[in-house]
Amino acid sequence: MKRRVVVTGMGAITPIGNDVETFWNSLKNGTVGIGPIDTFDTTDFKAKLAAQVKNFDPKQYMDNKAARRMERFSQFAVAAAKEALEDAGIDMTKEDPYRVGVSVGSGIGGLDAIERETKKMIEKGPSRINPLLVPLMISNMAAGNIGIQFGLKGKNINVVTACATGTHSIGEAFRSIQYGEADVMVAGGSEASITPIGIAGFAALTALSTSEDPKRASIPFDKERNGFVMGEGAGIVVLESLEHAQARGAKIYAELGGYGATCDAYHITSPAEDGSGAAKAMEVAIADAGLTPADVDYVNAHGTSTHHNDLFETKAIKLALGEHAYEVKVNSTKSMIGHLLGAAGGVEFIACVKSIEDGFVHVTAGLEKDDEECDLDYVKGQGVAMDVNCAISNSLGFGGHNATLLVRKFVEE
Repeated sequence: MKRRVVVTGMGAITPIGNDVETFWNSLKNGTVGIGPIDTFDTTDFKAKLAAQVKNFDPKQYMDNKAARRMERFSQFAVAAAKEALEDAGIDMTKEDPYRVGVSVGSGIGGLDAIERETKKMIEKGPSRINPLLVPLMISNMAAGNIGIQFGLKGKNINVVTACATGTHSIGEAFRSIQYGEADVMVAGGSEASITPIGIAGFAALTALSTSEDPKRASIPFDKERNGFVMGEGAGIVVLESLEHAQARGAKIYAELGGYGATCDAYHITSPAEDGSGAAKAMEVAIADAGLTPADVDYVNAHGTSTHHNDLFETKAIKLALGEHAYEVKVNSTKSMIGHLLGAAGGVEFIACVKSIEDGFVHVTAGLEKDDEECDLDYVKGQGVAMDVNCAISNSLGFGGHNATLLVRKFVEE
């Protein structure tokens, strides 16, 4: 007997707000958090824009010694987890710590540490390497540091599936609660890869936008889209079994109803051209929730602003939802915050939950010029106030990883 799973807490560090409320209000207002990269000289770089987190001070969330032992991606994760746990009202003195787990991933981990220490080794020799390099850089340390900071002793895992990381992490946490491995899971993704090698690497793949206009750089589904914009941040949620949440009188934001995960088995970077892999992930998530395509009101698309992703994802949505695809609202949060890689799914899941809570679907910012091949309702121009009972969030990662979460309005049965 699978247990029902609900969302009781949320935390976010994003390019348009360092807490959930600021982030959500920025989305509602169509605020674009993209600008020139200011952490290194981009003179010789093809891509000069990114969506950077602003005014982040780790000492607001943890003591200085702990902060120094974490790379930026871990700091983001701990900060967002702190907000989520406080929002949920989890009191660890009243919990069995072995029943509270963590499923938080990072697509890349401490890229800045790797780059910084490699440069030091080449210039000054191997004896000068930071002794903490390995625990700073490995991607599981976002999850590990959350466990350490908050005393969470249950299942602690780190899913790494590139840009699908955050969504898979929440999905695997969902399964852990459904099947009794945990009562509470802190889940999501974190990323901080706006570094010279990160930008140069993705630019060499011709994956990044070369636009120097922040309003015309991340423009998902627009005919003139030419690549994604790198973002950074973290999106973390607290998931609980319904019984556990009700027993402690928790506020329930929404119910996580379904999870689908597939692989295109096609290409290392391009999605399957017919959208079949992503479509199957959506179909599995909908069936897992015991619903039909007609029940879906809103799709938060992966929507990266690359030519292939947006075209093939549009095909996937049509494959999964049939004619109903033309009735749903589809948008891309990446139009305002860029692509947070392993953190994208966590942040976008929060956008779905807030859409259900607030009855609002945000605009796809920057979408101006229609692409005849992308012919769904992408919430162009301005956001829409509407009742959202059921939303799905898609994430597609290099390697062919597809993940979909279905979240719906909570109704007691």
